[in-house]
Amino acid sequence: MDQLLQKLQLISESSGYEEEDTPSIPSQAPCERVKSNLVWESVDPSYPPISYSTISGGRKVPILKTLLTTACEKNCNYCGCRAGRDTRRESFTPEEMARIFMEMYRKRYVQGLFLSSGVFRGAVRTQDELLKTADILRHKYQYRDYLHLKIMPGAEYEQVFQAMRLADRVSVNLEAPNALRLKDLAPMKTFEQQLVQPLTWVENIRQTVHPYHSWNGRWPSTVTQFVVGGTDESDVELLQVSEYLIRRLKLTRTYYSAFSPVQNTPLENRPPESMWRRYRLFQASFLLRDYPFSMEDLPFVGTGYLPLDRDPKLAWAELNLREQPMEINHADMEDLLHIPGIGPKGAQRIVACRRQNPIKTMGDLARLGVVAKRAAPYVLLNGQRPAFQPELIAV
Repeated sequence: MDQLLQKLQLISESSGYEEEDTPSIPSQAPCERVKSNLVWESVDPSYPPISYSTISGGRKVPILKTLLTTACEKNCNYCGCRAGRDTRRESFTPEEMARIFMEMYRKRYVQGLFLSSGVFRGAVRTQDELLKTADILRHKYQYRDYLHLKIMPGAEYEQVFQAMRLADRVSVNLEAPNALRLKDLAPMKTFEQQLVQPLTWVENIRQTVHPYHSWNGRWPSTVTQFVVGGTDESDVELLQVSEYLIRRLKLTRTYYSAFSPVQNTPLENRPPESMWRRYRLFQASFLLRDYPFSMEDLPFVGTGYLPLDRDPKLAWAELNLREQPMEINHADMEDLLHIPGIGPKGAQRIVACRRQNPIKTMGDLARLGVVAKRAAPYVLLNGQRPAFQPELIAV
């Protein structure tokens, strides 16, 4: 077990670039750049740090985020595991990985597993090893909690189907928003065939195959991840493909990993990306997923980037509502959701409340779950601007 723990410590260090949860508000200034986006904590010095994932119902659970192997035949220009880089390589067999994870699970250090891998001896063989690990966990150890399985670039349809049968979440990292940008990041990968195609298969299976085939009677959610700032992609490019993935392929989340240079890689001299850019992309993707916002609504500036100094919903309101605020007692649901401080639940409560009595004060709004300070500059109450006008809140 000691040898397995040593390997796990080394391998888990290489999985830090994989996103699994919503980022917190960056602590640095909007234009400051940082070198790490890891938010981990240690539960035991002999075990690797623990990450966290938000699962269905909004519950956060501690998870082990790791790789089956750090050996990789791909030459991704930003990755520390790239082929040819002088670094120590470690690998687990499926049985070893299942065993060490169950050790941590039984000690209640973790409640879930995020399992990815370097591509070694081909994508098909690598995917088979991931599936073997999942199968051992589900059937030998009767593991019934959260499991996120990575789908390798170039995996076959039947492997994607098997991953869906075993996992609670599956993912394919697109890394870049299109084939042109992917060449700069991962020249050995093909955008449509190896990366987008498996995501299309996942949605097709969800639409055509009954979920009783899955381990828990539900098909897993699907996510992807982009590397932000590793090439010259714009926010428009990233969010255009994010909108397609969310609306057409029903992805639950699109994650954005801020590029951080790794020594002895082709991009080692490229500056790290701002955490604020990553954070604004997350905010914009939620507007596309949960709110009636389209690409045309997003407040891009310059050559296609979101402003870093304020959230995109607030930036939209500044352009559209500052001079023409919206009447709370008459606006429809879609319009209400464009107002800062009003989310889906708040909008529903407003509509239900005003059927009985008009909303007269900002206190009334606050009692309905609205963040009144954010909403105040952009609303009317019975034709009047609220008496309280707060300063602009940028976050």
